[in-house]
Amino acid sequence: MSPPWVGPLAKTICFTILVPNTVTIVVPYYLLPGGDFHLGLVRYLGIPLIALGAALYLRCAWDFARVGLGTPAPIDPPRNLVAVGLYRYVRNPMYVGIVSELLGECIFFESRRVLAFALFAVLATHLFVVFYEEPTLRKKFGASYEEYCRRVPRCVI
Repeated sequence: MSPPWVGPLAKTICFTILVPNTVTIVVPYYLLPGGDFHLGLVRYLGIPLIALGAALYLRCAWDFARVGLGTPAPIDPPRNLVAVGLYRYVRNPMYVGIVSELLGECIFFESRRVLAFALFAVLATHLFVVFYEEPTLRKKFGASYEEYCRRVPRCVI
């Protein structure tokens, strides 16, 4: 018998391939070529941002499956409130990771279009969090989510 998080982990992998990878790989690819501005060797600072963003997302996805017994997909959310790992420091570390990847890509590929997309992603994500995600979590987890919100800031960006 497999642990209860194996199914959610498999679904999280599928979701990650479809949604976050589209946002961080497919869309930026179609926005290139870059070369809109020139940073010289500074452009290579984008690589650690990309790696950091990917690591943040993957750690959060793991916590969603393992602790939350769910996925990042709104149609299959965690059953348990995830307040471990990076979620102890910020309520939306997964989104911070995705934005970090996009900003790293903007820097590495020297692309204003990727920067514009990153800014759009920040705005769209903020609106999604404020108008859908937080009300849904308040309704689902009640007082425990309210206490979590008092202890942990929404975002670092």
